[in-house]
Amino acid sequence: MAEKDTCELYCYDEIKVNRLQHSLPQQDILGMANMFKALADETRMKVAFALSQEDELCVCDVANVIGSSLATASHHLRTLKKLNLVKYRKEGKLAFYSLEDKHIHQLIQIASTHNMELITNGK
Repeated sequence: MAEKDTCELYCYDEIKVNRLQHSLPQQDILGMANMFKALADETRMKVAFALSQEDELCVCDVANVIGSSLATASHHLRTLKKLNLVKYRKEGKLAFYSLEDKHIHQLIQIASTHNMELITNGK
């Protein structure tokens, strides 16, 4: 028989629950959820991962890395920019993108490391 993965008795730690309920600022939670929602898209994660491996890439580089058209690459880069996950700079007629900051780089690296550990452990 499978072990139950839920509480068999309803009870909760009122002090912990109250503290945590007051520490969940809705704007911060929404921003975090939107960030992870953006990265949950496989193509955008490919873009973000590629940008975590290089200091910056132009839109043409990104399109070739992810195997898409320039329009598709631009669309995904704009989405990531709107959510402050990437930034860009223009150099003549080229647009170069990079990750917004080291925190985004760390998130992608942690996700990659975690995934490799799961694969290594056969999960």
